[in-house]
Amino acid sequence: MAKNISEKTLQDLEFTTVLEQVAEYSISNLGKEKTLQIQPISNKRKLFFELNLVNEYLSSFENENRIPNHYFEDITEETKRLAIENSFLETEAFLKVATVSDTVNEQKKFLKKFETYYPTLFTLSENIEFTTFVSDSIKKIITSYGEVADNASPVLKQIRKDINSVRGKISESFSRALSRNLTSGYLDDIKETIIDNQRVLAVTAMHRRKVKGSLLGSSKSGSIVYIAPQATLAYSRELQNLVYEEKQEIVKILRALADEIRPYTSLLNEYVDFLTHLDVIASKAKYAHSINGLLPKITKEKKVFLKDAFHPVLWKKNNEQNIKTISQTIRLDEKQQIIVISGPNAGGKSITLKTIGLLQLMLQSGLLIPVHERSETTLFNTILTDIGDNQSIENQLSTYSYRLKNMRYFLKKCNDNTLFLIDEFGTGSDPELGGALAEIFLEEFYENKAFGIITTHYANLKVLANELDNVTNANMQFDERTLEPLYKLFIGQAGSSFTFEVAQKNGIPFSLINRAKKRVETEKVRLDKTISKLQKERNRLQKTSDSLVKQKTKGKEHIESLQEKEQKLQDKLSGFQELYDNNQRMLSLGRKINELLNKYFQTNNKKELSANFFKWVMAEKTKHIKKNPPKKKTKQEKKKDLELVKKQKEIITKVEKEVLQKVVKVREEKKKIAEKVAKEKAAYIFKVNDRVRLTDGNSVGTIDKIEKKNVFINYGLFTTKAKIEQLELVEKAKK
Repeated sequence: MAKNISEKTLQDLEFTTVLEQVAEYSISNLGKEKTLQIQPISNKRKLFFELNLVNEYLSSFENENRIPNHYFEDITEETKRLAIENSFLETEAFLKVATVSDTVNEQKKFLKKFETYYPTLFTLSENIEFTTFVSDSIKKIITSYGEVADNASPVLKQIRKDINSVRGKISESFSRALSRNLTSGYLDDIKETIIDNQRVLAVTAMHRRKVKGSLLGSSKSGSIVYIAPQATLAYSRELQNLVYEEKQEIVKILRALADEIRPYTSLLNEYVDFLTHLDVIASKAKYAHSINGLLPKITKEKKVFLKDAFHPVLWKKNNEQNIKTISQTIRLDEKQQIIVISGPNAGGKSITLKTIGLLQLMLQSGLLIPVHERSETTLFNTILTDIGDNQSIENQLSTYSYRLKNMRYFLKKCNDNTLFLIDEFGTGSDPELGGALAEIFLEEFYENKAFGIITTHYANLKVLANELDNVTNANMQFDERTLEPLYKLFIGQAGSSFTFEVAQKNGIPFSLINRAKKRVETEKVRLDKTISKLQKERNRLQKTSDSLVKQKTKGKEHIESLQEKEQKLQDKLSGFQELYDNNQRMLSLGRKINELLNKYFQTNNKKELSANFFKWVMAEKTKHIKKNPPKKKTKQEKKKDLELVKKQKEIITKVEKEVLQKVVKVREEKKKIAEKVAKEKAAYIFKVNDRVRLTDGNSVGTIDKIEKKNVFINYGLFTTKAKIEQLELVEKAKK
């Protein structure tokens, strides 16, 4: 499938323009590059998988469970360097690697949770291993600020401790030197400054010999010299040594970290590929959302039915300029194998041709297309196009020579799984000779069972289309009065070129048009005139038909409205009838009960009342059973019921066993906890001011006094005496 879609076909159908528009939605450079490299997919299973991925991602825009952000930085160079033995990465590079790992893991967790929503995306993520080892190892060593953590190694921790200690000593010694020289009046007004990341004294030039230290520079005027105090120099050298040791230890730590995650290099490359693929899928879905694209039904049956199809590039361009784009409905099947579109230029023939070709190409490249949801299409092994001027200056070929060379290629590749699209078929040579050759080509395509659309001005091709069973004429509709294009395809009739009418509309003198008419064969003029009349007549009939359809639709809607109202009235009447019947029945029951009660009040005979009441109830039950006879169950139904009851009992027994086991465990745990608490209570020594309660009481009091095994508890209003073993601790005494 899609094995013979050439670069020329992609160029003819402006497929690159579509890819550029899709790439605008990519959030990573790798995703953008991958999007621009999209090609038709030859493997059917792979194509369906890709289409389902895009379709699922598109559906995520319409529900609450949107796919998490999957932005990532390219770590290809980092993984290449990491693969080299004994190498290491900078801290920022390690953090990039950790972020990529975290992003993939987040996607995997999300897709596992919502597998029912996104089954295809879940399948894609299942091919990637889930592990937090890489990010955990990196985050253990490197902080979020991109620095190696102090506790990365005991040596580093000690070095940094020493560095802080020496810096403290430098600061302290410098402060002393600053204070001493400031008191002596040796310093300039600025007192100090920084040179080579080192604090220095700003000494006036005249006192420079009085200040001990190392001269590190002077001001432009020479009035100030910068001296590092002698006391700080020794500490500075010690600090430099420690800083060097710190750098060496950091390199050692980073090298060890690289060794630790080096075995995961191939997995990190898989992570990058996965996120790049996900970005491409997201770009396709966002583009589909912008053009109202969807996934049509892909059928094994050989047919193409694209309803309300738009050319996506034209639609986007017109949308930006607030221009309405006319949709086209195109059908190709066994009975309508080839469509021959004719009519004047600038009517939309080429756009119609490109629309079906581009949409088919997009679909076979894993992109959703802007068509009606009831559209369906098959997949073609070969898509052939011949669109545009096609002059080859490089090979010194004329338009016609180039087209003949192209036709030779078509004849070689054309079969029953081919879609061919030819614009201005047969042009470039003598109309009669070129037209005759074009007829032969068309017959060959027809015999090879290929599907296709061609546009032409040649009358002989229009006639041939009428003669061949599964070839259909079509034209682009024009307003017969203004000769303005309506950009709507009409199947079933050839189109007039409106040659003379268009010339007259564009201001060509009528006398010149008449002279031109005399030079054309009479039959040709008559044929074109007849076609023109038929087209005008068909336009009038089309308008009448549209009007009748609208009236029919309105009438149908009115009838449906009346039927709906009638149904509502019927429902209300049924409700009233049921209510009335219920009320009558309740009145009848009430009267009977009243009758029985009155008789009882007169006779005061309970037995008679009971007998009469049960007799009446049984009579009512008999009536009810006659109206609502119980349904008899078959043997199979009874057997199923018994099996169901048996299964339910088994499930209940199983659950009971499981619950019992858990209860036993819980009881054992509670027993252990109770024993532990009892031991703790027995071991506790009560103190004065402890808040306690008696084991058989609820009131809480405070211990005032303890005498051997007795305590005195203060409850506020009264005090009571109790044994220590009777107490339960509520709150220990505050110290």
